[in-house]
Amino acid sequence: MAAIQIVALTFASWLDSRMRLAELSSTTGTSSASLKYYIRVGLLPSGNPVSRTESSYSDSHVARVHLIRALAELGGLSVARIRAVVAVLDCPTDRRGALLRAAQAALTPPVTGTAAPEWTARAARAIERWGWRIDPTDPLVATLGTQLRSLAAAGIDLGGDRTLDRWAAAADSIACADLDAQPRDPEAALRYAVAARVLTDPLLATLRRLADHDLTVRRSETA
Repeated sequence: MAAIQIVALTFASWLDSRMRLAELSSTTGTSSASLKYYIRVGLLPSGNPVSRTESSYSDSHVARVHLIRALAELGGLSVARIRAVVAVLDCPTDRRGALLRAAQAALTPPVTGTAAPEWTARAARAIERWGWRIDPTDPLVATLGTQLRSLAAAGIDLGGDRTLDRWAAAADSIACADLDAQPRDPEAALRYAVAARVLTDPLLATLRRLADHDLTVRRSETA
């Protein structure tokens, strides 16, 4: 009898924890039509069928919907890139490093424009000078080369390598803060990495502008 009661209580608890699509919509502030679209294009897993016409959804669906909306609305990612990100989240592996590298790869935008070989080579030399262990064929190396060429074409003087080296040092410090803030659990760390890579870039840009403003004021006061 005790075993039957335990099973009954467990089943009742499961019934209480599941939610219908309308409840998922209310909980996440997302229309049912959008939720159905997320499922149709492969961003959100389907619910567990409870009848021919209804499915149930769990807290994991709530978390996924919030992530999808953050990536789309705040991160500006396309459906294709969001699909690549959630594919990493759904990849069953316990290798934390592999998960994080896969997430970074999914979030890396394609190289825009044509990076001249000499600029890609300059970017590779700078990365080697900083002691960063990056594969020279990594798409971000070509991206950095393209960006350096654009700065030069716009007449932006970086003072040789001095300014770029200082930016790299600041980026290294930010990367350390990113990794130190990640949870130890592999899946939680992956979710943090995905969200942080997309959502903190605008925040960092704001902090840079605030710091620029503050430093300008302080230097003008001592001039």
